[in-house]
Amino acid sequence: MTQNLTLEDFYNLFRESERLIRQSLEASRQEFDRRMAESRAEFQRDLAESREAVDRELAAFRVEFQQGLVESRETFDRELSESRIEYDRRIAKAERIAIQANEAVSNLSSRWGRFVENLVAPAVLRLFQERGILVDRTHQRMRARRENQHLEIDIFAVNHDVGVVIEVKSRLTQDHVRKFLEKLEIFKTVFTEYRHHQLYGAMAAIEIDGDVDKYAENQGLFILQQSGDSVHISTDREFSPRSW
Repeated sequence: MTQNLTLEDFYNLFRESERLIRQSLEASRQEFDRRMAESRAEFQRDLAESREAVDRELAAFRVEFQQGLVESRETFDRELSESRIEYDRRIAKAERIAIQANEAVSNLSSRWGRFVENLVAPAVLRLFQERGILVDRTHQRMRARRENQHLEIDIFAVNHDVGVVIEVKSRLTQDHVRKFLEKLEIFKTVFTEYRHHQLYGAMAAIEIDGDVDKYAENQGLFILQQSGDSVHISTDREFSPRSW
């Protein structure tokens, strides 16, 4: 026999369905919350592990960096020390070269002094007397200062009224000739005791550049040159010297 459903029955059935749905939703929410809590806990664990890993790597990097810094400093100190040693070695070498150069200059000066004293100076009296300039004594390395003018003369051959001013060069150049002519122009204003003398100029040299001897002769100067163990006046005998 079929039982007829009333409105109340439908209402009760609906409420039961609603209860079951709510119950199912509540269970789903609880499951969701549980999984969310698990995910959050797992995320926190992963985050902590990642932080620990980063801290370990950072600590390792810091140690490695410090080691590298120490090694770099040691390398720098070693290279600096080696550079200082090399610098000191080069300075010592430069000093040795300077000493050798000074010795060479000293030897050259000695040789130069011997050339002036042993060859030129003893010969000038005879050489100029043969040319009719009757000088009878010589002075070497004459120095004098008058006001702002200063002169140094290598050799001066002289008598009571005539003098020959002689400039000696290892290698004679045109510039040397020009400067010597300037010396002759002021000679009497510096060496005033010879202001009434008739002066001639001469240049002596071991070597002469190009035609500088011709240039000097054109300026009225005698030229003396080395010839073996002595010197001679290379200027022609018909040469007419300039007087100051």
